[in-house]
Amino acid sequence: MFINKDYIERLLEESKKATKEQIQEVLEKAKRKDGLKHRDIAILLQIEDKEQIKEMYEIAGKIKKDIYGKRIVMFAPLYVSDYCVNNCVYCGYHRCNSFKRRKLTQEEVAQEVRILEKMGHKRLALELGEDPVNAPIEYVLETLKTIYSTQRDNGEIRRVNVNIAATTVEEYKMLKEAGIGTYILFQETYHEPTYEKVHPNCLKSNYEYHLTAFDRAMEGGIDDVGAGVLFGLSDPKFEVLGLMIHNEHLEEKYGVGFHTISVPRLRPAEGVSLENFPHLVDDETFKKIVAIIRIAVPFTGMIISTREDAEMRRDLLKHGISQMSAGSSTGVGGYKEREEEKEITQFKLSDERSPLEILKELIDDGYIPSYCTACYRRGRTGDRFMELAKSGEIQYCCEPNALSTLMEYALDYGDDEFKKKAEALVRREAEKINKKETRDFVIRNIDRLKNGERDLYI
Repeated sequence: MFINKDYIERLLEESKKATKEQIQEVLEKAKRKDGLKHRDIAILLQIEDKEQIKEMYEIAGKIKKDIYGKRIVMFAPLYVSDYCVNNCVYCGYHRCNSFKRRKLTQEEVAQEVRILEKMGHKRLALELGEDPVNAPIEYVLETLKTIYSTQRDNGEIRRVNVNIAATTVEEYKMLKEAGIGTYILFQETYHEPTYEKVHPNCLKSNYEYHLTAFDRAMEGGIDDVGAGVLFGLSDPKFEVLGLMIHNEHLEEKYGVGFHTISVPRLRPAEGVSLENFPHLVDDETFKKIVAIIRIAVPFTGMIISTREDAEMRRDLLKHGISQMSAGSSTGVGGYKEREEEKEITQFKLSDERSPLEILKELIDDGYIPSYCTACYRRGRTGDRFMELAKSGEIQYCCEPNALSTLMEYALDYGDDEFKKKAEALVRREAEKINKKETRDFVIRNIDRLKNGERDLYI
């Protein structure tokens, strides 16, 4: 098995002896984007000196700016079933938690999608508990079909990423054929003894089966996979190294690693207390984790959810985050029921602002909110995406597409203030694009969109 507990623990123990000079050597290496070895990452995880932490943040921020520019990809989760046979001790859906379970009908799915479209979303993350009887793969496939076929005015969902339990090669092939974007699965924790402790007596108990899910997904034809751990279950330093080793395993075996990495922190949930978790991650440690991951895997997208509050999300955008959710609900049928305060959520949210409020702040802070889904539809996935990203050519696709989707959002969902703010940003940023044909494409799109055209992309 590619995750070796003793090896990771030995690296962490040895790195405790790292001197300030050795940490500086790794920081200098990070500046050159030479790639970091396991030992380098372990050494960065020991950083405590305030000046070196500041320098590390600056390096992470520069890497993000050089590769992703000012773009921030926007999405929302869609929870469709809270039936679950697992007993994960950190999750509000665990089977011993007593509440009335629910699975959305396809009409209810369509209703939720129309609400999300009214909010301006184009990219969703489909979420549901593991229950082979109440929510089998057939239900997931039918739900995907409903999502893609549901439209409201100019609204449409153009990409659905899917977060379902580890499954078989055959079922991953079905998901690929259904047109999913990224397949998302959190290992939760790479520390096997902790994994077994927090997943007692359930389908999810098999550490190795869960760990090798991406291998089966790749074999099933899915080349965009998104990983993550739930920070707070085990030693966060162990988890970061686990993530990096897992990514390296996929790169060596399949030619491409993680498309995205999510960094959720453990949060209170119905029937879940945080008192029994000794590895909760404080804010400063969390910021360092995000920066280290950004430095270690420069070309991998990093996702932050509404588990974090507005201030923390704002900080993390500076240190490496490139995708964020907005206007989220983590309850089944929650978008319809949110105002009625009836939803049972998987975890509690910390940022409950509307997408428009979040987008206004992003623009004010100098970012380009993006609703682009073009790479998936153009076949720029897996190793093809990474090749473009590493060459720097991806900027000539992503930035013009981000600007066009922002203009589209502003026209369809923005108030007058936002429309003016967005158009000014699009025109200003378009003028900075070096390639004339790409620059002209963006500027022409402003009038094309105003004249009623939609979904314009390279």
